[in-house]
Amino acid sequence: MTPSKPVGATISKPHSITCMPMTIAQPVQKINRKHLIFIIFFPLTKRCQGDIIRLLLKPKGGDTLILTIDIGNSNISVGGFIKDTLAFVSRISTNTAKTEDEYAIDLVNVLALHNVDRSKIKGAILSSVVPPLNTIMRTAIKMVFGVDALTVGPGIKTGIRIRCDSPSSVGADLICACVAVQKQYGAPALIVDIGTATKMIVMNGEGAFIGVSIAPGVLMGLNALSEGTAQLPKVELDTPASIIAKNTADCMKSGVIFGNASMVDGMIDRINEEIGESLPVYVTGGLASVIHPHCRHTMTLDEHLVLKGLSILYQKNN
Repeated sequence: MTPSKPVGATISKPHSITCMPMTIAQPVQKINRKHLIFIIFFPLTKRCQGDIIRLLLKPKGGDTLILTIDIGNSNISVGGFIKDTLAFVSRISTNTAKTEDEYAIDLVNVLALHNVDRSKIKGAILSSVVPPLNTIMRTAIKMVFGVDALTVGPGIKTGIRIRCDSPSSVGADLICACVAVQKQYGAPALIVDIGTATKMIVMNGEGAFIGVSIAPGVLMGLNALSEGTAQLPKVELDTPASIIAKNTADCMKSGVIFGNASMVDGMIDRINEEIGESLPVYVTGGLASVIHPHCRHTMTLDEHLVLKGLSILYQKNN
């Protein structure tokens, strides 16, 4: 017996998914997220469900992506944007010993992980605080996607005025965060970027970058405890049940997590006092979600400000 097709389905190729007890064949552009209801309630095999979900999340036929890459001291964040929408994010380890070929493989694997066709990448832009990797990453991008990546630095239009002693020394990641906040939220603003280091970036009412405070990062402090002492172990970074901890591992976690949250709160108070007003606070970075819940100040969590800023800068410069 030939099974009837579901309402709204179009039987066509090239995307065909075979599963028991029926066959579904639909072009990607005809599928939308309401079909997840069908997946949940119809008794399909797990493999078939996975195939359908990957098709739902795959960029449509006409969609192209811009690759945004933020090279940090500990991790490299890779994001793909369809217009203004962040379609995927992955992180790979920063390693200055890697070659162009190795990073090219990493990029191919990231796209494969998110089921993205490399031919959909029409452009790329990167920011970096690790200069030795700049040329290596640009070469890897060219090898994989055949595009010349923009690099945030001198000659790039940002729309951000830099008012400090040495504008050329301001990190590209800081500028990208400012670009994203200025467009998405407005100025003035205080941006707390919690990564390898914890940075507190201040923008005035005109949207100008007027300075930053840099403190040792969360993991930097945690690693220093174990590496600089004889008896303190390496521990996982998760929140202990109590600030007043009862065992060595929780004591370390308490000091690092609640201590960093208190440091952020204290610095916000001091910056506001110096500025003379209470600035809206935006928190971002790889460890923002760990520290943010324990801060007492009201702040907006936006973990991917740097990648969003890179996407905006790509549009400004093309």
